Amino acid sequence: MLTSEDISRVKRGPADLEERIDQLKKQKEILKSACKNAGLRIKGFEKEIDRLAEENDNLRTMLGNKDA
Repeated sequence: MLTSEDISRVKRGPADLEERIDQLKKQKEILKSACKNAGLRIKGFEKEIDRLAEENDNLRTMLGNKDA
């Protein structure tokens, strides 16, 4: 017959190393996905900055301002 001590010894909890490893693996995947999404957003911002810089240069040229 199992006692409450046996059950608490067998029961997995947050201190259990296997469960902690699983939690960290899941967290790693979540962080990897977040980093990938952030990288994609950064590349989008870089393209937008390049586009705006070119548009700014074009406007300066059209206005005859060569001091750019």
